[in-house]
Amino acid sequence: QEQLVESGGGLVQAGGSLRLSCAASGRTASNYAMAWFRQAQGKEREFVAAISRRNGNTNYAKSVKGRFTISRDNAKNTVYLQMNSLKSEDTAVYFCAQDFGDYIGSDRSGYERWGQGTQVTVSS
Repeated sequence: QEQLVESGGGLVQAGGSLRLSCAASGRTASNYAMAWFRQAQGKEREFVAAISRRNGNTNYAKSVKGRFTISRDNAKNTVYLQMNSLKSEDTAVYFCAQDFGDYIGSDRSGYERWGQGTQVTVSS
């Protein structure tokens, strides 16, 4: 069964770091653009970062640029989100998303498949 599975979430103090992973099964991850979104309680799901399948180009939300880094290991069919200098406002459920083309924009509708999410909680 084709699916995206996130892992690596947890509780961390403000200023700390976490690395999220998204393992893609069924389809070769290197053939598709990948992204991370997040949804805080009571808020809409928002774009965090995306990475192109072709050339590794990346796109980041302004709120995380310089603190978060998206990367991919095509041999492992896995995408990562390294999160540094975490703030309480980064607390959310983080979702991995996959585009069957090479879209790396911020519009949720541009992504065809989604994972179940992993909780990240940053304590102040």
